[in-house]
Amino acid sequence: MNLLHISDMHFGPRHWRGCSELLLQKLNSYLPDIVVNTGDNTTDALESEFEAAGNFLKSIDCKHIVSIAGNHDKRNMRSAEYFRQYIDDMEVILPLDRAKCVKKNMFLDEDANGLSEHFTDINFLKNIIVDGVSLLVVCLDSCELYEDNGLVDKEMLRAVSYAIDKASYDRIILLNHHSILDTDSDPLFNSKIVIDFVIENNIKHVFCGHTHQLSVMSSTDLHRRHSFTQYKNGSLSSVNTPNDTNMFLYFEHFGSQQMVIHVVRAIVEGESLKFEEELISPI
Repeated sequence: MNLLHISDMHFGPRHWRGCSELLLQKLNSYLPDIVVNTGDNTTDALESEFEAAGNFLKSIDCKHIVSIAGNHDKRNMRSAEYFRQYIDDMEVILPLDRAKCVKKNMFLDEDANGLSEHFTDINFLKNIIVDGVSLLVVCLDSCELYEDNGLVDKEMLRAVSYAIDKASYDRIILLNHHSILDTDSDPLFNSKIVIDFVIENNIKHVFCGHTHQLSVMSSTDLHRRHSFTQYKNGSLSSVNTPNDTNMFLYFEHFGSQQMVIHVVRAIVEGESLKFEEELISPI
């Protein structure tokens, strides 16, 4: 199973200055079985930005593309509506007990003009079969409407765990926009409960973005005898920010003893692109 990880495309004012066709050509040269996209598809969650991001994702040559929302994607009360219209019309997981939800703006006023979506959290599962192996992709919404800091609602974690318990699968991974092992100036405030969620559901691989900086690190809980690896990707957007890392990750033989991670950095040179590739063998 080969997996391509992209993140933080930021369609809109902060998006790619280089040629998107060249970028797509490079992405498609890897022929992945699955693409995971860990959020910030847009800059300001405008409809035109969601539409552009959706068109780009549809141009990636892969049958299974799984995208989540980032903090920039939730800067609009129509975010959930636009995400489902242009990115993925998945079936979101609803809370088991709405009264126990504490995340701000999870439920919009049902009288708000013109809104078709009044529940703003975007948590869902995708069950993908590749070569007879069933991979359950767990997608957590770590973002609050109108906020850059992260927060995962504890009641939603309970609802997602309930959905996982009912699912049948061989392997399981987690997509989460904010990092749960390291941080930046806009952190995930309650990362501990997500780490507990990872351990309780025996998740070994976590994918995230948000900081625009590469990080591959493992965590081991000696007491509960559980280890997992977090893969934090750079950005496919922010050439206007000198410290950002413009890159994507390709996982060859994902999760096996033979796994190799291709770190592919993109350098914009006028209207052309240059790519530099580094290999990591984490196992």
